[in-house]
Parts: sequence; C-alpha cells; structure tokens
Amino acid sequence: MDFLLYNLGRDRLVEKLKYPDGIRELEYQPGFAIRGLHYDVSKGLLLKLDSFLQIQLGSVYRGLTPLSDDDVMKLYKSRTIPLAYVESGRGGANKKDSSTKMVQLADLFSVPEMSLLCNVLDYFITHQIDFHPEILFSDVKTSVQNCHPIMHRLVEANVSEYLELNPDIRKLFDHLKAGGKKLFLITNSPYNFVNTGMTLLVGDDWRDFFDVVIVQARKPRFFTDESRPIRMYDTKSHVHLWDRVTKLEKGQIYCEGTLKQLEGITGWQGKQVLYFGDHPYTDLADVTLEHGWRTGAIVHELSHEIQTLNNDEFKLNCNWLQMLTMLIEDHQEIEDNPMAKRVLDKWIEERDQLRLAIKSVFNPQFGSVFRTFNNPTYFSRRLFRFADIYTAKVTNLLHYSTDHTFFPRRGVMPHEYSSYFV
Repeated sequence: MDFLLYNLGRDRLVEKLKYPDGIRELEYQPGFAIRGLHYDVSKGLLLKLDSFLQIQLGSVYRGLTPLSDDDVMKLYKSRTIPLAYVESGRGGANKKDSSTKMVQLADLFSVPEMSLLCNVLDYFITHQIDFHPEILFSDVKTSVQNCHPIMHRLVEANVSEYLELNPDIRKLFDHLKAGGKKLFLITNSPYNFVNTGMTLLVGDDWRDFFDVVIVQARKPRFFTDESRPIRMYDTKSHVHLWDRVTKLEKGQIYCEGTLKQLEGITGWQGKQVLYFGDHPYTDLADVTLEHGWRTGAIVHELSHEIQTLNNDEFKLNCNWLQMLTMLIEDHQEIEDNPMAKRVLDKWIEERDQLRLAIKSVFNPQFGSVFRTFNNPTYFSRRLFRFADIYTAKVTNLLHYSTDHTFFPRRGVMPHEYSSYFV
C-alpha cells in the first residue's frame, strides 16, 4: 500500500502538476519515515517531538539530509517548540486550519506521503531548483489524497496483494457475538472497497456479524456534525437513497450521518461502547472527549516495537545505559583529578553511543514511534490521551473474555522511585 500510494502521488505530480520528469525516478524508501513525526511546513523540515514539545536532536531532516544540532538550534533558538507553533489553528482535538505551522503524521497513509515529500524536496535541493516549501507540501499532500479513488479501484482488483489473511478475525466476531455483544462498523471508505476487503477477510456473510454498517462516514465530521442525515445505500444500484431513516436494520448499508443520530436510534452511549480505530484524531479524539465512548487504538507498529524490546542485546544495552547514567550522575562532582576526568569523559562518550544504538534499532533516522531518548513522544502523549487501550491488532482481544476489565497500571513518578525500589 505504501508503494502504491507513493507511486500514484509521484506520477500525479509529474503528469498533472508538471513537476520535472526526473521525479519519476525517485523510488519509495521503506523505513525512512515513521508515524507520529511532525513536518514543519514553513521550514520544510521533518522532525520528532517528545511529549514536552522538545525536539529530538539527531532526528531532524531536510529532505533526506539530517541537520546538525547546531543548525537546528539556529533555526529554532531552543530545543522546545512553542505550543502555539505546534498546535496553531486547532479548533478542537483534531482540527487545524491553514495557519498551522506544524503537521503531524498521525495515520499510516501519511508515511508514504512524507517519504514522497522528502524525496522531491531533496531532488529540488540537489538540482538547485528554487521552490517554496509550503507550496511543495500542499502539492504533494493534494496529489496523494487525490489518488485515493484510484487506489481503491486498484486494491479492489488485486485485494489479496494488499490484505493479509487472518482467520482470527472471523473467530473474534464469533467470540463477541457469542458473548452477547453488538457490533457496528463506521468507515470513511466506499461500500465496494469495504465489501471486497471484508469478503476476503471474513467471508461473503460478513454483514451478518454487524448490527449497523455505515460507509462514507466522513470522520471526523461524523462525530462532530449535528444535522447531516443518515442515508441508505442501495448495493445493487449503487445509489444513495433519499428515504428518511428512522431505524437501523441489520444487513442494510448506510452512509454519512452523525454519531448523534446513531446514539439516538440505537441507544448506544458512553462507556458501554468500545470503539476501535487507527487514527488518534480522526477516529478516537472526539468520541472519547465529547461523547464518552471507550476507545481502542490499533497501532500496527507495536509488533515491531515489542519484538525489538524483547531482543536480548537490546535489553542488555538498556540496562547498561541505566547503570552508566547512574555512574556519571554519582561521580560528576570531581575535583582537579585528570584521571577521573578522563574516565568520566569516556563514560559520557559511551553513553552517547549507547543512546544512538538503542534508537537506531527501531528506525535509523527517527527511532521508536513511542519514545525519544528519555521521554514519550508527542504521538504517545496524544495516543494515551485518546485511547483507553491500544494493541497491534484487534484480534488480540481473543485472549480475553468478553467480560474482561482492563485496569490502569500505577505509574511511578520520579519522587516515588525510592519507595518502589529498595
């Protein structure tokens, strides 16, 4: 999917917007960008912020070229980005306008988009072509977004190439239905696209599992609009019907509408609902903050992150990093002792090398999706704010009964360490 979206967006830049033909030769680089990064639209920089809006030095890129720490400090004057610069134009948890200076890569589609943007920006710099970074950003974003209808058709025609079969999905639906749960599906995708994918993953009878199916929902507007009516969709004639919808029938396909209408017709409200999505803002923010639903985030990258965390060498490096940091902290108050100073300098140098090594095993350029060197990332902060639980795939729920309650863990604050660890 990443390759497809990248190639479609790249070709559209050349064919529709008349970008240089040489851009056709720019190939997608998997593993360059990660989800959760920020793109500084006015400066043309891709960077990573932690939960305190601090820049992770060593992870700031102009095109495909990393910026030195000195260059970053000259541009921003400080490691901390002002909140107004990051979140300017927000009209709520997930709304931004054109005045916004920073754009976050919150969904999976934004990863190939940012890769294309960095490739084209690098091409312009290499070939000394003058450009405006905001215009380039707008052109790339528009090109990739306008390719989605084409992407839908191509995926429908070759769906098995894009969707990984998972027999546990049908098992999960059976498990939930046997537990007396009601299932509903709200998606922005068109019906034919959804039907093709669900038929492959679940079977021709996939609609039998759902009490309500709503396509072309236009999230997040589905959660925020007040008066957009729910419409029926005729799957045979492929038209949206004009009849007034007063009840939601199982097996019928609906489109558009609002969450307010869904709640009013079904009576499903508040904490009795658990809603899963893969976009912290479009899917989860409004339903949890404004409507009180329970939410679950699907974070595909978790599989890679957990596999890395369980690597023996990684664990050894993390433990030694902690010990080394404590040694430096406890022995930094040295007098005029040249030998002790040399040892301390070697410890600091080794610590810096360890930090880079631990970062690069997740992603050589940007490290982990969930943390910077020390702190949670900005992406983590928003994810934890909007999601009650998060997992790599929804079928992990099969490990729990339908009556299971997930209790929050007690986090340890800095002043509490002496009480917990003796």
